[in-house]
Amino acid sequence: MQNIVIAEPYQFVPPMTTTFWTWPLRYWMPRRVRKSYGVVSAEFHGKEKIREAVAAGHGVLIAPNHSRPCDPELIGVMLSQLGQPCFMMASWHLFKQNRLQRFMLRSAGVFSVHREGIDRESVRAATAMLVDGRRPLVMFPEGLVSRSNGRLRNLMEGTAFIARSAAKARAKESKKVMIIPVALHYYFDGDLHTSVAPVLAKIERRLSWQPQVEMPLLQRILKLGEALLGVKEMEYFGRSQSGEIADRLPKLLDRILAPMEQRYKLAKPGNDVMERIKTLRTVMVGELIAGQLPKSETERCWRHLADCYFAQQLGCYPINYLADNPTTERMLETVERYEEDLTDTATIHRPLRCVGQVGDPIEVSSERTRGSADPAMKSLEDSLNTMLRQLEAKKS
Repeated sequence: MQNIVIAEPYQFVPPMTTTFWTWPLRYWMPRRVRKSYGVVSAEFHGKEKIREAVAAGHGVLIAPNHSRPCDPELIGVMLSQLGQPCFMMASWHLFKQNRLQRFMLRSAGVFSVHREGIDRESVRAATAMLVDGRRPLVMFPEGLVSRSNGRLRNLMEGTAFIARSAAKARAKESKKVMIIPVALHYYFDGDLHTSVAPVLAKIERRLSWQPQVEMPLLQRILKLGEALLGVKEMEYFGRSQSGEIADRLPKLLDRILAPMEQRYKLAKPGNDVMERIKTLRTVMVGELIAGQLPKSETERCWRHLADCYFAQQLGCYPINYLADNPTTERMLETVERYEEDLTDTATIHRPLRCVGQVGDPIEVSSERTRGSADPAMKSLEDSLNTMLRQLEAKKS
């Protein structure tokens, strides 16, 4: 389990407001994404829409998809090309790794949000940034790294809540808030088989298999995925399940989460896996922070948090992702996720090329009809899905 849960009282981490450090970062970020993530080039189309919206005095919320850990840096690269500093929301755990990372994040305009609770300070800060309007605010509405460039996850309502709150405040001055969608797509320009075969062999040996080198690559990836699923089904059900993976995944997720929801007396909050996990984490982290649990219960709580982490990772596997369209990039992402779920790290596969498409600004209304789908979020989802489909089709 990656160190994403911090069992201590949350303290909001504000960004630095000076622009002094944004200029050195402008030259550092392209080198970082090349060295640390294998992204050797990046191009962005339509980025002038951001400059125009800021120049017009709008409060600008940039909302990209989030398929890779390097997405924030790539958005930073795009904005540095515009000479436009920004503010960006990021999970609190990133600020708790070490002092240097905390300083670098804050100097780049990044501030914290608490994923394991209600973070009113972060919401107030984000709203104030949009009301002020001098810098764009960057939020990733998927809420986590999906590693699925070909599918968009459910968007979190917090993005619309912040945008609408700012729109209400700005309406008094006859000013607008705009959400600007940004679709980031990564293309792998190397030899896929050469790159992923050693990773597949390592995972196969971990299962005590002989490397399945005689199999076509796609079939090898699918076979390994079914084996990994069967191993986890053995852990939670006592035996491997039968049937289509599309049916087995939701059953396994419910098998993991439902007992914990019963244990903590939580009503199932709909069918969205990430909402269920967030609700469970909020309760568990609260108990750990209170410090009143005996040692055995503390250990149990951490085991449950590990289960939640696994459920989150499992929930990021899109159903029929390779059956729908087994592109080079989709196969690469699937192998990366296998490795990351087993080891908490993923091999860097080079060379990657990023292409970003900036969509048309979406005006945010200060009002919303109660009980209906949020029109701004629906427009954002439609825009991102359309651009991602177009970008994926360009290489095929």
